[in-house]
This record gives sequence, structure tokens and C-alpha cells, in this order.
Amino acid sequence: MNLNDLENISQLYKNTEKMPVLFLGHGSPMNAIEENQFVQGFRNISKEIPRPNAILCVSAHWFTNGTFVTAMMDPKTIHDFYGFPKELFEVEYPAPGSPELAKETTELLLPEIVEEDHSWGLDHGAWSVIKHLYPNAEIPVIQLSIDYSKPPQYHFDLAKKLQKLREKGILIIGSGNIVHNLRMVDWKNINTAGAGWDWAIEAREMTNNWLLDGNFQNLINYQNQGVALRTAVPSPDHYLPLLYSLALKEKTDELSLFNDELIGGSLSMTSVRIG
Repeated sequence: MNLNDLENISQLYKNTEKMPVLFLGHGSPMNAIEENQFVQGFRNISKEIPRPNAILCVSAHWFTNGTFVTAMMDPKTIHDFYGFPKELFEVEYPAPGSPELAKETTELLLPEIVEEDHSWGLDHGAWSVIKHLYPNAEIPVIQLSIDYSKPPQYHFDLAKKLQKLREKGILIIGSGNIVHNLRMVDWKNINTAGAGWDWAIEAREMTNNWLLDGNFQNLINYQNQGVALRTAVPSPDHYLPLLYSLALKEKTDELSLFNDELIGGSLSMTSVRIG
């Protein structure tokens, strides 16, 4: 980062105390309109942290070839799912965007090439949880995509470059699920907290221990950690947002878990607060 980068960010947002970082287990899109313990957990965390100037969200549902950042003034609400009630498709989250923050994000991530995007918007990995944190949709939100061609270590290293945004009141949110195997969901227990297959219980225990111990290298190298974790993470899309959040933890930051439950046998709602 050069001096001009810092000056540009300073013109956008004044210095603040260092913002926390969140990873939110977003679960089903229905969490956008249902009332449950996880939704309450999202609301509670927003009361415990400073009000952000803007939000940068890394969602499991914007998985791209290359890296992009939304740069429009008014991002649309994307209903990127099917088979759900009409009520869910009627939800709108009209938060403003921030072309200025998008531009600064591209500069912070240099020399990696991040392209400004004007067509995506806010997918349900972003709006279905952010709407519970900030229901009035008045805080600007941008999304950073996940390049599916890159390995986990790349994403962890890339995210480290966003650290300066925390000092400008930017709330960085990773949104996905650590344990996420939809093919093995027990639909009879999809709304039952604490319901998990043996491999899901093992994967949750392993990842929680590594999170709390600060053993992030094992979390980065999750593909080499045994059958339980490979079963819990059959594809990287919902897992990689966790690494974007963990990369921003500094030595003085505390890390805590909330919404830490398995549901439906093969999904975890475990969420992380850093700082």
C-alpha cells in the first residue's frame, strides 16, 4: 500500500477504532424471513460492535473466474435460489453501494487484478444476513467475489491486504458455512439445532478447536485434515469466506464463536467474531 492509497481512503472515511471482523454462517435463505435463534444471534452481534461506515462482504454465492468487486451506486437484491416461498422472493434490501470504496479496494489488493463489476448486486449470502444486522439498509455495502481458480492460501493472503479498511470503519464480513454438505442434509431435522451426523460433529469440533487456538494453517489446509472435514467441505465455495475473515485477525484481537450449532445433520451455523 502506498501513501496515495491511504490518503484516498482517508478522504472517504475518517479514522475510527479498529472495526471487528465477522464470519457469518448464513444457512438457508429462509433465515431472511424466519424468526429463530440464529437470526437473533445476528441481531445481537450488531448491538455489540461499533456502527460501520460501510460493509465489505465476501459471500459464498459470488464464485467467479477472477476477482471482482461491486462498484454500482445502487446494487440490486439478487434472489439467487429457487423452490422457496413467494414471500422470500419479495424481500428487497436496498442498501446503497459505494463506487469509491470499490475503487479503493481494487487499489489495496494490487498487484492482484480486481475488476469493478456493475451487474452483480447483493446475493443472498450478503443480504439475508446483513438485513438482520442493519434492517434499515442505510449502510453502503459492496461485495468482493471469490476466484474459484485459486487455492485456499491465495485467498488468505489476499484478504490480509484489506486490513487498513478496519481502521476506517469498514465492517468486513465473510458469509458461508464451515460445515456445508447439502447432499447429506437430514431434512427431518433441518430446523433442529444440535442435529449432526458423526462426521459433521467431528469436523465442527476440529475446526472450532483450531479457530479458538489460532491454528489457522490447519484451517487453510483443510483438504488435508481427514475424511470428516473433506465430507464437511465437499466444495470450497461456502468455506473460503471463513479464510477472508481469519486473515484479518491481528495478535491483539480476541476471537469468539456464536450461533455455534449444527442443523440438518450436515450444516453448521457457526459464526465468528474477531476483535
